[in-house]
Amino acid sequence: RNRLKYALTYHEAKMILKERQVYVDNKIRTDLNFPTGFMDVISIPKTNENFRLLYDVKGRFTVHKIKAEEAKFKLGKVKSQGLTGKGVPVVVTHEGRTIRYPDPDVKVNDTVKFNFESGEITDFIKLEVGCQVMVTGGRNTGRVGFLENRERHPGSFEIVHVKDATGHQFATRLENVFA
Repeated sequence: RNRLKYALTYHEAKMILKERQVYVDNKIRTDLNFPTGFMDVISIPKTNENFRLLYDVKGRFTVHKIKAEEAKFKLGKVKSQGLTGKGVPVVVTHEGRTIRYPDPDVKVNDTVKFNFESGEITDFIKLEVGCQVMVTGGRNTGRVGFLENRERHPGSFEIVHVKDATGHQFATRLENVFA
């Protein structure tokens, strides 16, 4: 209602959801209070529109219009990796999604491209110097730039230095960076 302007009132927004016309990450959602977050895909088949939730430069959520082929996947930052009780390798993304049998090269803080139809990882991006990143936490939320340097501080927070398109350089914690 507030972002897409498809409904004028709370009641209209509720009716649109109850008519099962809104998909979040390729699943019908009828709950008005369903939480959507960074990189979620919102689809409305009746209007043939797809949106991805991103941050603007001031750190607020904004809806970015995307094409239909781009709505078939989402990006997720790997928060942890390990083995299940039976020895199956898994990774857990920033949104809590557990993915079994990832590529052995995928490590913590990398970004994986998750396909909704197959439910598998189709590609991944390593977090290394020179890659393009978006800041998802802290004072610089929403800023995009290239990773310049990574400082390791054992027992404390790792710091990364990012340089944006205008040439300004800033530092933030490693947890706040999304490749």
